[in-house]
Parts: sequence; structure tokens; C-alpha cells
Amino acid sequence: MMDMERALVLDTVRVTEQAAIAASRVSGKGDSDLVDQAGVDAMRSVLNELDIDGEIVIGEGERDEAPMLFIGEKVGLAGANSWPVDIAVDPVEGTGIAARMVNNAVAVIALAEKDGLFKAPDTYMEKLIVGPPAAGKVDITWPVAANISSIAQSLDRNVEDLTVVILDRDRHVDLIKDVRATGARVKLIGDGDVIAALSAAVRGTNVHAVMGTGGAPEGVLAAAAMKCLGGEIQGRFKPRNDAELERLNAMGASTEKVYKTNDLAPGSSIVFSASGITNGDILKGVRFFKGGARTHTISMGYESRVMRLTDAVHLFDDDARVTLEV
Repeated sequence: MMDMERALVLDTVRVTEQAAIAASRVSGKGDSDLVDQAGVDAMRSVLNELDIDGEIVIGEGERDEAPMLFIGEKVGLAGANSWPVDIAVDPVEGTGIAARMVNNAVAVIALAEKDGLFKAPDTYMEKLIVGPPAAGKVDITWPVAANISSIAQSLDRNVEDLTVVILDRDRHVDLIKDVRATGARVKLIGDGDVIAALSAAVRGTNVHAVMGTGGAPEGVLAAAAMKCLGGEIQGRFKPRNDAELERLNAMGASTEKVYKTNDLAPGSSIVFSASGITNGDILKGVRFFKGGARTHTISMGYESRVMRLTDAVHLFDDDARVTLEV
């Protein structure tokens, strides 16, 4: 399936670039629904231009919630020779932070061969995410202190030098206390645990782990990235109510099982892309100039073992000109 990655990696970048540009145009206006809709419309438009026979398996809702990119939606040209793929999307990860022009809002997508991504329901998942050095050396069932100690050893750092990203939610009060009690530092974020996962797996971000409970669909997107980067995610489903528990049971998922990277992203061929909407730890946000825009994207493929950071200029007007600056 290496050919699939090579054929689709640049197309996948174009999907998140256009979603980021569209969402960025309406960021900072205080309307998260407006930002989300702009990203969704742009992402759907580009997906339907691609030579794929795609199905959204991780999306923004069910069929009756359209015009979101809904679970089960078919996208792409779907020709006789189109690539059959399952798709996980988050057209705007961090709609609230994008609406306020806060850091780390991104457009995200992952593609894999059919059945290459876990079809997680829209529920919560407790997560532990680490970069390559700590992969295989942590366990979500261990006490927080044991995992922090193992991460520090794997990175050859003092515990006091570690930074753990946690969503700033009331449900994490005890977790935050436990992490701080070890001597490690806590970076609280309002949203965006997929880009936080990337930060944990990329050196130089000063992020060393992600802990806490967030969306299960975002867990699948994070797993796709971790598989490409050599990091690790472990997760346990945490349904919020009886209805979500029933959906979990109906799909054969368990609240007792620890789902690891290969459970959530079992595909042998995976393409992942994320484009910055606002500035962040890894990606710069969209920057507009007269007649165009500049985007910053991270993309990767599992089989190809290539990670790309793409700094692209998009010219909207025929007579647009730009002088590049770093």
C-alpha cells in the first residue's frame, strides 16, 4: 500500500491547507460554529475532488447532523480505480480557541486503507500519550508517579524538567495534583489534544506527555500520528452516559480494555496531515497577504516513514505577488 501513501500524501496536505485557510478567515470573530462550518465546507470540497473512494469513519456527528462531515459520509470521486480509504477528520480542532484566536487551533485528517482506523464512537477516552523514547515503557493502569518516572528515565531527564499537557477541565483536578506532586510541570490547554499529542512526539516542543480524558475520536487521530512518528497512545473508553455505553457495547468495544496505538490505528498504510489555523507549538497559523495566504503543515506516512513540514504560499489572484520571509 506504499503506492497509496505516495499518491495521496500531497492531496491530504491540500485538504488541511484549504480547511485551515477557510477557518482562519473567520477566526477571531468569537463564533465557534462559524469557524467550524468554514473548515468543514472547505474540507468536504477538496475531499470530493480527490481520486478516492472514501468513507468518514471519524467525523463530527451522525448523518442527521449534516452539513457536518458526518460518520458514514462518502467522499471522493469514487471512480473504478480510486483508492478505497477510511477517513478520520477534525476540520477545526479547537473551534473555541480558533474563535478567540488562541494558539494551537489546527485542521486535521488521517487516511488509511479500509478498516485501517478504529471506528470509535463520540464518547470520552482516558489517554496516555508519549513520544518514541517512552513508547512501550508506560502503562495507563500504573499510578501517575510510576509513568512520570518511566518517562523521565526514557528521556534521560529529571522529573522536574518534564512537562505534561492536560486539558483544563474540572474532571482533571486530581490528575493535575498527582502530576505536580511528582515534581513535573503541567501545561493546561483549553482544547486540542491531537496537536498536543504531536507535540509530545516531536522533539523541541518542551512537551513530554499528554494525560487525561478527552474525545475518543481525537484519540484515533492521535493514534494515526503516533503510529507514523513511533510514539504511543494508550486509551480506555469512558462513556458519559448510558446511551454512550450502549453504543460502545453494540460495536463490541470494552470499557475494561486498554486500547493501544495499533488497536486504534491498525492500518498498514496511513497518511496524516495537520495544518495550523492559529500559531502553535509546532505549526504557524495562516498568514494572509494581498492576494494570497501562507500555510504551515505537518504531514507524514506510516510506510514511507517520511515526515514533512510544508511552508506553502497560496496565490488567490492572478496578479498576486509575494516576497517570502522566514
